[in-house]
Amino acid sequence: MEGTSSEHHKRMEYCTTRLQYRQGRELKAVKVYTVASESRHLLIFGVPKINLQANLKSKLQGFGRLESCICITSEMALKMDLEAFTDVFAAKFERLEVARRAKQMLDARQFYGGILHISYAPERESLEELREKLLKRRQEVAFRIRRNRRDREPPHKQSRESK
Repeated sequence: MEGTSSEHHKRMEYCTTRLQYRQGRELKAVKVYTVASESRHLLIFGVPKINLQANLKSKLQGFGRLESCICITSEMALKMDLEAFTDVFAAKFERLEVARRAKQMLDARQFYGGILHISYAPERESLEELREKLLKRRQEVAFRIRRNRRDREPPHKQSRESK
């Protein structure tokens, strides 16, 4: 699913207009992710260009099983302006939850003198991966609905049925 626009990979400005009680300890950029926009594929921008692929790979493997981690600086340079003297890597995790956690923990963090910017890369997914992701989400929602219905039943009704 190769996309033409790379606007969604640009770092957003931090939100400074939230009410103080909603601000939190760290400034955050406001961005909403849908099921389709989250991905097991991540793009990692801002890695200093000093041959850090092995170091980055070992850092990412600390979050869970990593399927691949490749340098795609030349490919991304054709699509958008990149920070000078930095590389861009494409990482693919085995599970979405692991990619979500890696993004959360490493985004806007320092790595060998550079500040990492990590974004989901759903355009690198195949149609089959997208189909699997949506099917899995449908199953998770159905499970939660069943569990919530079961938990909402009054306890006296459950005890009468078991007698």
